[in-house]
Amino acid sequence: MTRIDAVQIRQVNLQPKVKRTDAIQAFVVQETVLVTVRCDDGSCGTGYTYTIGTGGSSVVALLRDHLAPQLIGRDPATFEAIWRDLLFHTHATAVGAITSLALAAIDTALWDRNTRVAGVPLWVAAGGAKPATRTYSTEGGWLHLSGRELIDQTLQAQADGFRGAKLKVGRPHVSEDVRRLEAVRDAVGDDFELMVDANQGFTLSEAIRRAHAFEPFRLAWLEEPLPAESIDAHRRLNLATSVPVAIGESLYHPGQFGEYMKADACSIVQADVARIGGITPWLKVAHVAEALNLDICPHFLMELHVSLCAAVPNATWVEYIPQLDSLTHSRVRIDEGYAYAPNEPGIGIDWDWDAIRAAQHVEHAVNAADALA
Repeated sequence: MTRIDAVQIRQVNLQPKVKRTDAIQAFVVQETVLVTVRCDDGSCGTGYTYTIGTGGSSVVALLRDHLAPQLIGRDPATFEAIWRDLLFHTHATAVGAITSLALAAIDTALWDRNTRVAGVPLWVAAGGAKPATRTYSTEGGWLHLSGRELIDQTLQAQADGFRGAKLKVGRPHVSEDVRRLEAVRDAVGDDFELMVDANQGFTLSEAIRRAHAFEPFRLAWLEEPLPAESIDAHRRLNLATSVPVAIGESLYHPGQFGEYMKADACSIVQADVARIGGITPWLKVAHVAEALNLDICPHFLMELHVSLCAAVPNATWVEYIPQLDSLTHSRVRIDEGYAYAPNEPGIGIDWDWDAIRAAQHVEHAVNAADALA
């Protein structure tokens, strides 16, 4: 039986490609944490996770001090058992963002190793539902942009072949959001999809008010209108508007998605593979959503989500927001508004190790001797 005999942990900090602001925050830096598992048969796999400015060192410490030592001697093929054992090993800190982010780096590394050994791409190993998924752009909709800039950048996304674009909402008064949306809708026409994202910035009363004001613009969804812990408020909003309510980037366990879906508190689920703890729990959420006839449209990490969306039948959109280009040789292939899953074995990311070594912030290695210490 194959055993894991070493784990390598790296952190690389990446600057956003453009200024990114929303209703409550700015995207400061992507703290990208990479985990490589190495096995006694010579096989290996690399996974990753991220933050948008805080917590990267905490993820690294949790991996180095508590999770990576638990991997030594384990069979990498038993990824379900490993995920569950690691979750319970950190029971006192779960469910929470830091723990889930750390679990994701390990889980994606295991999937990368296992699919490489099997000689199949991730999207096929995880289900193989379809090779391509519609894609929309988020790189032109930031809240600080002027109305003119918002129109120009959305028109550029349309000209570039994207099937839709996401715009941030949450300006101080509803009339400002309405003016911006109206101008963009008039510019792009009726056939181009528009999504909006409030980044948890509204109270229930304000969310209902703005959702009603947004209805004439025929939006694909209203994303994160309320704080993620407010399930009943989301349920009341979901029942009060014709705009589909999308949630999920700020949820950290499949059970949290289950509570939302059970409560009829959303129409679209947006599980983030890093924030939910990896590919293993992401697929569980996708399949529950499918059983309930709900779409899954994941948040961020397009380089990994392009394969997961291809794996399941109910994934309808990939979010285009590039961030890994400086660390990889590979690029997401987009043709006529569809993102195509890579066909190479593994998770589909060809890492540029020279660039990673040049840019890395920290590096740690855990092996059998460390695990026994």
